[in-house]
Amino acid sequence: MIPTTRRRGRPRSGVLAALLILTAPCAAVAQEVQAPLSAALVSADSAISAATTAETIPGAVLLVARDGKVVYERAFGAAKLYDYGMRRLDRPEPMTAEHGFDLASVTKVMATTYAMMLLVDRGLIALDSPVYTYLPDFRGLEKDSITVRDLLTHRAGLYRWKPTFYHATNAAGVYAYIRDLPLEFKVHEGRHYSDLGFMLAGYIVERVSGKPLDTFLADELYGPLALAHTGFRRGGMGPAGPIAATSHGNPYEYRMVADDNFGYLCDEDPAAFTGWRKYTLQGEVNDGNSWYGHGGVAGHAGLFSSARELNVLLQVLLAGGMYGGRRIVSPETVGTFLTPDAFTGNGVGWAISKSDAAPAVQTFSHGGFTGTYVAGVPELGLAIVFLSNRQNVGQDTAGYYPNVGRIYSPVVQRIVQAAGTAARAQAQASGAGAPGVRARR
Repeated sequence: MIPTTRRRGRPRSGVLAALLILTAPCAAVAQEVQAPLSAALVSADSAISAATTAETIPGAVLLVARDGKVVYERAFGAAKLYDYGMRRLDRPEPMTAEHGFDLASVTKVMATTYAMMLLVDRGLIALDSPVYTYLPDFRGLEKDSITVRDLLTHRAGLYRWKPTFYHATNAAGVYAYIRDLPLEFKVHEGRHYSDLGFMLAGYIVERVSGKPLDTFLADELYGPLALAHTGFRRGGMGPAGPIAATSHGNPYEYRMVADDNFGYLCDEDPAAFTGWRKYTLQGEVNDGNSWYGHGGVAGHAGLFSSARELNVLLQVLLAGGMYGGRRIVSPETVGTFLTPDAFTGNGVGWAISKSDAAPAVQTFSHGGFTGTYVAGVPELGLAIVFLSNRQNVGQDTAGYYPNVGRIYSPVVQRIVQAAGTAARAQAQASGAGAPGVRARR
């Protein structure tokens, strides 16, 4: 078993005391404010520690920030526990808070959606313009009605997933393949989560900005925010720093092609593609459509980052587009992207949910296939980042990776509820009234 890693110089019993940085008007109120959140963080610590000790997942990093301050940060378990062929390492690589992760679909919000926000804010893209405004050859009787907003809210009717690398070896070829596909669903016939839609969104960013997606984001977002460990890894090369290992090749996607009972109907012959990776992935994007067809830079997957730097990107949104005294994007654009729509209840790019417990606060969030999750709660000034490398322990007998939602969902729920309780106590102490919830900044 791999013990959870500890930050040097800090005994286990002092972790929470060292990281809780909550304030209140007086000592008695401080205890009332801190207690619920402190208890939730202790519970989170225990739950993730148990999961990594049992090797349900090899490793993880959890970061929680409130009002812009990190109140909890800890790394657990191993960054690499198994090598190719499920050979358990004699000396597993310990996980640290500095490790970067393959974010999988968190790319959709922390890269492509962010890029769209910047271009919308500058008046270069209109969410309700047809896709063909920016990709002129994306035409057809039904396709003409697909807007940029439809791509970002998964209402375009596009195929949810296709192994594009069976049909193309570069981004131009992948685009031509997607462009010529029929739709899987009628436009606006509900929400059908589609990787292909975000690939198209990435192409739009590139067409409008005149730069590759990774370059545009490095120049316009990650660089200005001084994020040294956030970016795409084109061809496996990119931001410096240690990176957690993910899968052993692409066995899951192979089965998606080979087994029509595994979730997707595919006409492709599994044996027709011979480029499957046969080694443990560490620093290369897991997603096949991103790696094989785009060299690791695509609108739906390919971004790498650390918990600390993802927190910075969340803080920009929680502060209405500001960070470090600098305006990154306007509050109006942030509001547009984080407002639930009337059709799916989600934002633009982001999933939106509302807690059942009082106060009923709104959370924006997104998860990734590799075991990653980010969330923000504007009314509470709360940011939560959970990153795991679940794929490194391999698949179960049914072919699935560990369900990390069972680990982080109750953790997130309890932290949000506790932060709400703390906010109410703080508001009552300051005479602001019972709800104790701030409007979005």
